[in-house]
Amino acid sequence: MADDKKVKVELIRGLAGTLPNQRKTVKALGLGKVHSSVTLPDTPVTRGMIRVVEHMVRVEEI
Repeated sequence: MADDKKVKVELIRGLAGTLPNQRKTVKALGLGKVHSSVTLPDTPVTRGMIRVVEHMVRVEEI
């Protein structure tokens, strides 16, 4: 299928000093500690969540 694109998201910065909505977004993405990573489907919803915390994560298309 063409819709099985995935992205690997890795948390590269800590949550100290961040806004509450950014902390909730990181948790909703499934990330917890620094250098934790998760593979997610590449959907507009996921991309929107990544955009909220783009300065704290590294994204790799799979």
